[in-house]
Amino acid sequence: MRLFIDGDAFPNLLKPILFRAIERLRLESIVVANKKINIGKSKNITYKIVELGADEADNHIVETVQENDLVITADIPLADRVIDKNAHAIDHRGELYSKDNIKQYLAMRNLMQEIRDTGEITKGPAPFGKKDAYEFANQLNSFLAKH
Repeated sequence: MRLFIDGDAFPNLLKPILFRAIERLRLESIVVANKKINIGKSKNITYKIVELGADEADNHIVETVQENDLVITADIPLADRVIDKNAHAIDHRGELYSKDNIKQYLAMRNLMQEIRDTGEITKGPAPFGKKDAYEFANQLNSFLAKH
């Protein structure tokens, strides 16, 4: 299993959590972004900078990911594409996406986008905090223990 990190908008609070897991398990990890992102220096981490563009990092991850790999992303459409390839996805707040729940998350995301497109002002997600980092760490450790 390889670990892919969607580096665009990756929360700083998660970097040390993720780095410790990568080092502890010697997990081959690829950070993909359209700008320089630093999780930490390790022989287990490869940094891949893609061209600027809305979905360039996502497209690279989908082209490269294989069955049973893990992708860390807050991008629900990317998570859906990853799940379609029989890989796994966890978001920054610790949600494990699966074949059982990804379409529901995608439908909700699309509905909210349609509402925003009509000019309706909606609340965005709550600010990312320590509780979210804790939930992420728990989900990541649980997933890695099983796989």
